Amino acid sequence: MPHCIIEHSDALDAKALLKAVFAGASQSALFEPGGTDIKVRAQPYQQHISGAEHRDFIHVQLKILSGRNLAQKQHLSQCVLEQLLKLELTSCSHTVEVIDIDRASYAKKVS
Repeated sequence: MPHCIIEHSDALDAKALLKAVFAGASQSALFEPGGTDIKVRAQPYQQHISGAEHRDFIHVQLKILSGRNLAQKQHLSQCVLEQLLKLELTSCSHTVEVIDIDRASYAKKVS
């Protein structure tokens, strides 16, 4: 698990973002070795406003099952942010948030 959802301006390279977020989630060591349980997807936006001047953006939601402590969540968001910053994008806003999925109500089936 996690579900990593990247929202970004369409001018950015989605493949590079996918790889960076996967690497950051994997680097956190909070999930299965090799990242077999990490899911990453990207949604580009053509229409957006980010402040008074044009600026590209990346916003990552990391949805994880509840039960992790604050330090683990902070570590996860920092690992992902560090990987995104390695892309050295200019005029770009980077944000990352960790969201708990209620373990008791989460359902999953893999066929």
